[in-house]
Amino acid sequence: MITRRDTLRLAAAAGASGLVLPALAQGKPVAAADWPDILARSKGQTVYWNAWAGDERTNSFIAWVGEEVKKAHGVTVNHVRLRDTSEAVTRVVAEKQAGRDAGGGVDLIWINGPNFLAMKNQKLLFGPYVEALPNWSYVDTTKIRSNTVDFTVPVDGLATPWRRAQIVYLYDSARTEKASLPTSIPAMIGWARANPGRLTHPGIRNFLGSTFLKQALYELAPNPEILDLAADDASFAAASAPLWAWYDQLRPLLWRQGQEFPETGPAQRQLLVDGEIDFYISFSPAEAATGIANRQLPESARVFVLERGTIGNTSFVAIPYNAANAEAAMVVSNFLLEPATQARAQDPRNMGNFTVLDLDKVPAASRALFARPDGVPSLPTNAELGTALPEPHPSWMTRITAEWEKRYVR
Repeated sequence: MITRRDTLRLAAAAGASGLVLPALAQGKPVAAADWPDILARSKGQTVYWNAWAGDERTNSFIAWVGEEVKKAHGVTVNHVRLRDTSEAVTRVVAEKQAGRDAGGGVDLIWINGPNFLAMKNQKLLFGPYVEALPNWSYVDTTKIRSNTVDFTVPVDGLATPWRRAQIVYLYDSARTEKASLPTSIPAMIGWARANPGRLTHPGIRNFLGSTFLKQALYELAPNPEILDLAADDASFAAASAPLWAWYDQLRPLLWRQGQEFPETGPAQRQLLVDGEIDFYISFSPAEAATGIANRQLPESARVFVLERGTIGNTSFVAIPYNAANAEAAMVVSNFLLEPATQARAQDPRNMGNFTVLDLDKVPAASRALFARPDGVPSLPTNAELGTALPEPHPSWMTRITAEWEKRYVR
């Protein structure tokens, strides 16, 4: 993920406005009435989809999308495999610097967070266009706030939501009864006192480690609405004081007295398998189902969420302002919102990413596609996931990480 320093560097590199944009471009919304023409113009185009390639199940899903849109619309998808999304952002910035305001080499980017913010701020995104997509009508724009606000940044129709993650906690139901587990952040203290050494979190530099604390911050902050805004010294001190008081109590009760931490999510998963801890944090609601399928977890693995909700976020695809094949990129974006496509993505045998759609808006005949598959009791239903809380402004995670290291690293 691009850092704040990288964001500032990209902002400086992108320079002032004054872009020469395609006919359909940022600042000129694409209308639903344009869709038949978009479909016609997309035939024969190739979409260069720049996407992180670190997960083979996602790579296979992208390949399947390519096969389907080729058959249905005559559009070819070329997966440009990235190690980091900032590679694609940097490429678009370089094209802008070179005056390549049309015919760009990037047609679609899997994007969110600071990368989206950098491109939006520098007017490097095509659109707004999402409301012109026929399948946009199915998207949940009310209960899933992260579909329209990305890490506190309004999307403003410049990117298409396509997959969703949400915090869950995973446990082994053969060893631990769900009723005995804490259902809130404050309750974790009492649980940890009764079960010392049976809980941990990844190192704070791992996103799951910092997210463990962000989730606690949501429940403990006197005014959680402040998390929507950039943190400054005063707001951070006031909002985080209850967090550190809570963590000071929790830390000595953690695995190895909170003196050591697993480095990654898989490392904490292994601690559960080895019987050293009783539950752990994950950002994938399908973690138990996929872990069982991959023989990384016992058949009795299950997930639970906290009663007030857990942090969730949405991944998007966006089209650069100078994309050579914007019409085909919109066709692919629309296909990603097809109910059947979303259901396939949610299936743990594929990606296990929960849907961005509002199932009440989906045609009745398609809703059954989202039912929990037979024989997969470890997969929560959409209803069981409960409330998805929005990500705080990115500055909160940066400050939490720095403050934790200041307080606890010797």
